[in-house]
Amino acid sequence: MKTALVLTLLANLAAPVLAGETATPAQPTPRPVVSEIVDTTAGYRSRFVGIVAARAETDLGFLLASTIAERPVETGDLVSKGDVLARLDPEDLDTNVRAAEAGVQVATAQLRAARDAENRARTLLNSGTDSATRLEDAERALTAALATVEQARAALAQARDMRSFATLTAPQDGVITRTNAEAGASVTSGQAVVVLAGTEMREITLDVVERDAAALNEGLMFDATLAANPAVTAKATLRRIDPVAASSTRTRRVHLTLQDPPEGFRLGALVHVSLAATANPDITLDHDAVLDPDGLPAVWVVQRDAGGQTGTVHRKAVTLGAQFGPRVRITEGIAAGDEVITKGIHSLEEGQIVGPGVSQ
Repeated sequence: MKTALVLTLLANLAAPVLAGETATPAQPTPRPVVSEIVDTTAGYRSRFVGIVAARAETDLGFLLASTIAERPVETGDLVSKGDVLARLDPEDLDTNVRAAEAGVQVATAQLRAARDAENRARTLLNSGTDSATRLEDAERALTAALATVEQARAALAQARDMRSFATLTAPQDGVITRTNAEAGASVTSGQAVVVLAGTEMREITLDVVERDAAALNEGLMFDATLAANPAVTAKATLRRIDPVAASSTRTRRVHLTLQDPPEGFRLGALVHVSLAATANPDITLDHDAVLDPDGLPAVWVVQRDAGGQTGTVHRKAVTLGAQFGPRVRITEGIAAGDEVITKGIHSLEEGQIVGPGVSQ
């Protein structure tokens, strides 16, 4: 009985094989993914509004504490290197110079007397009418007189330097952007009296959100157009991006160096700025799309089949650059046109089949 039962089971198992039937394993359902097509020109603004500013703006003040006698410049005045910007009351300083000059005269007279005394002592010693001790005393007096003259001359030079500090001059060509003290006001040492913006080096400053700043790299070329006259244009190069965002607006200040700007690009002028046709912005991704960003960073790249409905994922190592808010620069590893998975990256496996991508 048992033998018959076993034979029956074997016959039932072999029946599909004998009939030519083949068992087909169930195919996994491709999971949909949230992905992003890498594009260096999408996802951020390429046109901005900026202001022409001075690359160097200097607070100028006196090295002395005194009272301002005059300030011949006003806000907005154009000045040249060496022009007088302000003067202090020179009365006390002039008195110090005259006193130092008198000290030099006294010390010089004392030196002449000491030199005459040394010569007499040397002559008397040579003639045998005086002692060597007297000559030694005269030589010591002469040495002291020489030192006194040097000290007096140093005091005079210092007094004259202090007198020169009473005149504030422009260290370079520029425009006065602010005045902080009027004539008759008392100022302390180092207190800013005027602010001078240099006109030799001009730049464009603009504020951008962190997502836009992430794609902008140093050396990137821009085309600048004067808002008041679109016919006036210039080239500008990105020099730097401030490392810290403004606390109130969460924007980054971008500095573009103007290259041989025309006269119309005056300080404070409003300009429109756009990426040059030859510009090549950086590739950026959401930081959440990067696997192990603190170790060996990598991303999941989708390789699509011919129809584009399904594809397989492959882990690809990348090199990270600076991070700006939620975006991070990718300096190596992926290129424009690659499809990168941005969500659910920790539940994928190498070679896994995925379905169509869904944009965020």
